[in-house]
Amino acid sequence: MNTRVVHPIEQESFRRLRARLDTSHFAPLTRAVVERVIHSAADLDYATDLVTDEAALVRAHAALHAGAPVVVDVEMVAAGITRRETVCRLKDAESGPGLTRSAHAIRLAYEQVGPGALWVIGCAPTALEELLTLDADPALVIGLPVGFVGAAESKAALRASGLPAVSNVSEKGGSAVAAAALNALLYHPPHQTPMQASAHPQHDPRTKENQ
Repeated sequence: MNTRVVHPIEQESFRRLRARLDTSHFAPLTRAVVERVIHSAADLDYATDLVTDEAALVRAHAALHAGAPVVVDVEMVAAGITRRETVCRLKDAESGPGLTRSAHAIRLAYEQVGPGALWVIGCAPTALEELLTLDADPALVIGLPVGFVGAAESKAALRASGLPAVSNVSEKGGSAVAAAALNALLYHPPHQTPMQASAHPQHDPRTKENQ
């Protein structure tokens, strides 16, 4: 993979972000995810809204750079991930009784890629809900669907599932922030992967150590 060239505007954006928010206490990959999500939305509140786990991110980072498939729920997420081919089956999906198109697309994608993929869900809560019913054995689930109906609940269910995940507590989210979380792992060079991730606790804004 060619070295990514960072545009001066992006460099200045991250400089201003760090001037307004101290992210130095985050573990390396957690910091990368938190900063890139904030950068994508210009929303500092994600620093206390995201829930991540450094050890899970280290394993997902290794899987991603080893070529694990990346599945997205909508083309808008795919459009934000420019350095990796993705799988999106929404165009092939059909709704049915008790099944949304987004949920059917997740079923189709799982039939295609099998276990071990990275799943990036930024739009439909029903897509995330469907994924949790499958024996997907994911390398990581980036579950950041947006909306007032079902979004927060589906993300809470993801956290309760025990799957390796990036999520957030509130109703907000969306395609741009979901793609940004995946890009944070893509842009982080493999040789810079932290080796002692177990020394860093889960970043969960609901716990006192992260407040």
